[in-house]
Amino acid sequence: MTSGNNGASTPEDDDPFGYLYADGQANGAQPPSGGYGYPNAVNRVRTVGHRQYGQPAAPQIPQQQGAYGKPNAHYAAPETFPGGAPTAPQQPAHSGGGSGGGRGSGPNTKGLLIGAIAVVGAVVIGISVAMLGGSKDDKAKDDATTKPTQSEQSSAPSPSNSNSQAAEEDLPTIDTKALALAGGAATASDIKGAKADGGVYVSGFNQVGSSVTWTVNGIPKSGKYTVNVGYSVPGKDQNATLTVNGTPSENPVDLKNWAKAAEGDYEKGWTATYNWIQLNKGTNTIKVSCEQGNQCDALLDQMWLVKGWVKSGS
Repeated sequence: MTSGNNGASTPEDDDPFGYLYADGQANGAQPPSGGYGYPNAVNRVRTVGHRQYGQPAAPQIPQQQGAYGKPNAHYAAPETFPGGAPTAPQQPAHSGGGSGGGRGSGPNTKGLLIGAIAVVGAVVIGISVAMLGGSKDDKAKDDATTKPTQSEQSSAPSPSNSNSQAAEEDLPTIDTKALALAGGAATASDIKGAKADGGVYVSGFNQVGSSVTWTVNGIPKSGKYTVNVGYSVPGKDQNATLTVNGTPSENPVDLKNWAKAAEGDYEKGWTATYNWIQLNKGTNTIKVSCEQGNQCDALLDQMWLVKGWVKSGS
């Protein structure tokens, strides 16, 4: 490959400072203006300090040829130009993107530093994820091995005469239409509001001798129980007689107007009441009847049992 300008001599014979000497001047050397100074010199090297990468080019100062051996009044050393060569030896730059007129450049340490930071960040993220996963696994293991506290353990309700409400055990509930009916008791469904299946209830209970009898099987053990009766009254208090295993109770079944229904309004009078009783393990009979001295104008829809003596159904 040939250079852009083919001179009379090769670039190796060119003297960039020939214009300073008598023989160079005799050969027609000129101060640098883009070449070495010789006629037809190869244009390869810029004047020292002529250009800095990343900075505006330094202004060209016209040079005038002086006499041989005398300093040129218009000549200034490259160090005096803006951005010129340093006046003292410098350590070689290690940044791949540094500026200056040097022909070579150091390794790209900036890129290496960014790569190293990225690797360290990835390692830190991986360690963090591993630690989080481990903490979740450890927590799951701890939860699996932790025993429930006393507040989490269920306990069976105990019989009580207090106002506290005991939890119900798995004891039967029955619609009164499935009970043994006697006297004038019969089923009906024309008055709405009964909770029994199909809205069916027992009517005709307001006659002496009318009764409903519930034969209860599967009582788990002898003890105290509460029997609840669902009913409706026509806006005024009523009552009935309770008999358990053939023995009448001293306490009547209070069929009061807890719903505060208007007189004659059975539909708004649906509510419930309760009595405390003693049952035997196995089979028992519970009867609610209208006897002499009772006020039995009521509709009956359901009966159910609760373990212990508790206030419920009111």
